[in-house]
Amino acid sequence: MCWSATADLAAGTVVAAIGVACAARVRRARELPLATLPLLLGAHQIVEAAVWRAGGGSGPATLAWAVMALPLLPVWVPLGVLLTAPPGARRRLAVPAAAGAATAAALSYCLATRPVTAEIRGRTVGYVLDLPYAPLLIAGYLLATVGALLLAGDRLLRTLGTVIAAGAVLCVLLWRLEFISTWCAFAAVASVLLLVRAVRSA
Repeated sequence: MCWSATADLAAGTVVAAIGVACAARVRRARELPLATLPLLLGAHQIVEAAVWRAGGGSGPATLAWAVMALPLLPVWVPLGVLLTAPPGARRRLAVPAAAGAATAAALSYCLATRPVTAEIRGRTVGYVLDLPYAPLLIAGYLLATVGALLLAGDRLLRTLGTVIAAGAVLCVLLWRLEFISTWCAFAAVASVLLLVRAVRSA
C-alpha cells in the first residue's frame, strides 16, 4: 500500500491514530464500525510493513494482510455505512451489504484452501492468490466497498466514495506499472474525511 516498510509503518501509525480520534468521538454504538475504519486501515498498513521486512513470501504477515484486505473490508465498510444510514437509505444499502457478505464468504474460502504469497516488486508489493471467477469477485468487492459509500445518504460519505474510487483507479495503474504504491495516501485522505464526519456528528 506504500512504497517501503518505513512509509507503511509511518502512514499506518498516523492513520490508526486518526481512527482512535474518530472512535473517541462516537456517541452511538452504531457509529463505531465506520468510525473505526481508519484504525483498521492503519493496522493494515502496519501489517504490510511486516510483509516488507519479511521480504514477501507466504508467512503470517502476508496472511494477516490478505485477511484484512479480502474478506474483512467488504463486510466492514457496507455494514458501517448501513448502520449509520438514515432509514430512507437503508433499503438500497442492503444490496452492497449482501454483495459484501457473499464476496467475503468466497474470499474466505479461497484463503482457507489456497496459498497467498507476497512479492516485493521494486517499490510495490504484489499479492498472489489464485481466485476463481476473479472478475465477479472484484465486481462484488467494489459494489460492497465503493458502492456502499456512493449510495450512502450522507454527502461526506459519498465524497469519500468518490475519492476512494478515483484513488483505486490511480493506484491500480501505478501498481501495474510497478512504479510506486500510493494507496497509503488515499487511506490517509479517507481517514481525515471520516474524522471530519466524526467531529460534525459529535
